[in-house]
Amino acid sequence: MSGIDALHFLRPAWLWAMLALPLIAWLWWQRARRENVWRASVDAHLLPHLLEPASNVRTRGTLIAVLLACALAILALAGPAWKQVAQPAWQSRTPLVVALDLSSASLAADLPPSRLLQARAKLATLLRERAGGQVGLLAFADDAYAVAPLTDDAANVALFLDSLAPDVMPIDGHRPDRAISRAVDLMRQAGFDHGDILVLTDHGDAAANAAAMQAARQGMRVSVLGLGTEAGTVVQQVGGGISRVSLDPASLQSLASAGGGRYATLSVDDADLRALGVLSAQAAGATSTQGRAGRSWEDAGYWLIPPLMLIAVFAFRRGAGVAAVLVVLCLPMGFVHAQSAPQGTLWRRADQVAAQRMGQGDTAYRAGKFDAAASAYDGIPNADAHYNLGNALAKQGRYEDAIAAYDRALRAQPNMEDAIANRKAVAAAMKRKPPSGDSKRNDPRAQGKQDGQQQQTGQSQPQSQQQAGQSPSQQPRPGQQKQPAPQPGPSPQQAQANAKPQTPKEAQAQQAADAAQRERMQRALAQGRQDKQTPGQAQARAETPQERERRLANDAWLRRVPDDPGGLLRAKFRLEYERRQLEGGE
Repeated sequence: MSGIDALHFLRPAWLWAMLALPLIAWLWWQRARRENVWRASVDAHLLPHLLEPASNVRTRGTLIAVLLACALAILALAGPAWKQVAQPAWQSRTPLVVALDLSSASLAADLPPSRLLQARAKLATLLRERAGGQVGLLAFADDAYAVAPLTDDAANVALFLDSLAPDVMPIDGHRPDRAISRAVDLMRQAGFDHGDILVLTDHGDAAANAAAMQAARQGMRVSVLGLGTEAGTVVQQVGGGISRVSLDPASLQSLASAGGGRYATLSVDDADLRALGVLSAQAAGATSTQGRAGRSWEDAGYWLIPPLMLIAVFAFRRGAGVAAVLVVLCLPMGFVHAQSAPQGTLWRRADQVAAQRMGQGDTAYRAGKFDAAASAYDGIPNADAHYNLGNALAKQGRYEDAIAAYDRALRAQPNMEDAIANRKAVAAAMKRKPPSGDSKRNDPRAQGKQDGQQQQTGQSQPQSQQQAGQSPSQQPRPGQQKQPAPQPGPSPQQAQANAKPQTPKEAQAQQAADAAQRERMQRALAQGRQDKQTPGQAQARAETPQERERRLANDAWLRRVPDDPGGLLRAKFRLEYERRQLEGGE
């Protein structure tokens, strides 16, 4: 929807200022009457006959200009809009840190098959269905350790779920207060002032409530997901003892209340996660949603600024306004030609002009317009431009000019390997003598023209980059093999015409070589068909006793490797625990 029918104002409250226009006109008129000194000395009925009417016209014109300027300013501030433009949609992104209880109580079987397996499945659902926002994972027992920092890739966090078990923790215990404090630190390190903390455990305590209250004061909301049942069960501790564990809903509700969050008991579906509000990131900052866009009204008030500025010009001394208008009108005429100059213009820096011309040259080069590319590259004072100019000139057969361009590139950047390789290729093309019997190739200009049409020269970049359509100014990465430009030479038709007739002995040798080549090709095809067969068939047919013995030995060694998915986390947590002990931590 656009046009006058859709005209409305984004900030309509400014239109109330229009009521001040009559007041401005009255004050202006009263001021003009007071400034007229003749009114105190001449009768009112004689003033129209004594005063020049031109002064009244000037006064009225000035008043009209002032009122018009005020009206334009008010309309611009009101934000007139009559069309809509595409606007990227936004979604909130609240970070979430999950703290999982990995004490020995997590092995309790009151949630079959165990609390730990139920918690893993619940976390997998959370990571899979959560929409937006970064996610981090902590594990805690006697202390809390970061399993995965805050990240936008929830699948990366899910990789650690199978490794979570009580045996990866350095010391057994139950300290949710430390888990909450570590979660706050994790968010602060990531630069977040607000966020959600979800604690999965079976009971809380006074220390955990205090930590939750402190987190809430810092902008973090602490929610709790209860693990276990109120009936509880017995579980074997890491040290060998046996204790009874059970769900304590009252303490967990108190913990969630202290942290300003919610409490829910683990359920078989995702109703608990929805009740906690952790499946969708909620308000705390915003980030653009890729691939989505809405529409919003475009503020067109800026169109009223040029006429407002034009009226303001005439508020200066008499004649200054007209002079300023003439100068502004003449500005575009003086700078149109200067915009294409490599020295830069009033509107753009010299490097911006050079970058634009480099882009124009690259586009022309890819399109095969080498003369236009050379014109664009010429005059730009940098090594890449000289190198690209040499390539464009070599494509046209202008080898001497190309070598001069390569020399300028090497003076600016002595170690440019592409320029060195291409210069050698072009110099070799110039030294190559034309075949005898071809009168047209005796003319250097004709030779350059034919070589430019028939041969591929000038680009020393890897062939894969040329096929991908990359810019000629792009240099290969360090360590990448350079491919010098192909050497110009006679075409296949000329080579066949200039070839000497073979003797009978040479023809017989050629036939024997062809037969041997066909035999090698047939053997290669047969080997390829054998490789396509199933590995078991190929192994059964080709495996020797020595190879079989070696394979069995390798399998035996592989079976000795322990299947310990939590080994990395165990080592990581152990090192972190020792570091904290050395630093005199908690």
